[in-house]
Amino acid sequence: MTGTPLNIVAFCCEHCAYAAADLAGGLRMQYPPDVRIVQLPCTGRLDVLTVLQAFDEGVDGVMAAGCLPGNCHFLEGNLNARRRVTRIQGLLGEIGLEPGRVEMFNMSAAMAAEFVTAVTEMTERINEMGPSPLRVGGAGRGGD
Repeated sequence: MTGTPLNIVAFCCEHCAYAAADLAGGLRMQYPPDVRIVQLPCTGRLDVLTVLQAFDEGVDGVMAAGCLPGNCHFLEGNLNARRRVTRIQGLLGEIGLEPGRVEMFNMSAAMAAEFVTAVTEMTERINEMGPSPLRVGGAGRGGD
């Protein structure tokens, strides 16, 4: 474990995972503050290059959180996102980063506790790995 604050980005489907995060907040459920949520209309909009750019800019981990399988509001967006996450994991391995730095989670809008669990699990995993080796001076490359 490191004492360094982590930078984790959660790309969340607005219909399910983002709503679960909102519900968790409304219920005053606590989860690690290291995660920054980015709302997407659907996790199917998750782009491989955007995720790789996030890592290039110093993000330590990325989680994609979408609808439950079979319940995507855009039919197969969550399945497309899962395929992209698997592809990103392979690419991370090829460039020497741990594939576990990116993960896909599925939940419904009513699953606030599962959202908290997913964020906690991801934070603990990234904490064990430590900050991304792509960070420059601990702040990422975004300021280069």
